[in-house]
Amino acid sequence: MGRIKSALEIAMERTESVKSDKGSIRGHEAKIRGKRLANQYLGEGINLEAEIKKTPGDEQESLKQGIFDVLSGMIKLPVEEEDLKRLETVGKGLSLLVNNNRFPGLYKQLREALSRYLQETVQYEEAIVRQYEPKLRQKEEELSRRMGRQIRLDPFQDPEFVAFYNQHMNALKDKYQAAIDQVREEAAALFGK
Repeated sequence: MGRIKSALEIAMERTESVKSDKGSIRGHEAKIRGKRLANQYLGEGINLEAEIKKTPGDEQESLKQGIFDVLSGMIKLPVEEEDLKRLETVGKGLSLLVNNNRFPGLYKQLREALSRYLQETVQYEEAIVRQYEPKLRQKEEELSRRMGRQIRLDPFQDPEFVAFYNQHMNALKDKYQAAIDQVREEAAALFGK
């Protein structure tokens, strides 16, 4: 009769051939550290270049990859003027990593486009409200007749207006999102070289 093996013995036999690769572990830890540094750079303004130089040479690539992943993920449509300042900081950080003369000019064009996006957003909102205004007034008059008193509607409480608004604003966002996607792809290609 054969000997019954414990679960630990079976697991040890199955993992006997698996050896830990200390280089890949250090690389993974460097990548995680890079992500932390990128967040500190964005939040506290640490000197990213100095932190990269402090890192041992065999870990620098993984560290830079972690930083790049966080910074490239921060390229997104701005909601307010303050977001443009954050995007400028992101661009400076990416310029340290993307060692190519084309990138700063490309990123500057993106920042200018996103500044226009904020301006267009305000203009679009005003135009959408103006365009929908007659229909909203008509709904207010109808409700006022039914209720017997003056009714004022907030356009954003009207589902039809919200659908109209989202349709037009999403078209504007899609136009600028394409530019963001292009810059991300270009940055990734230049970073990979």
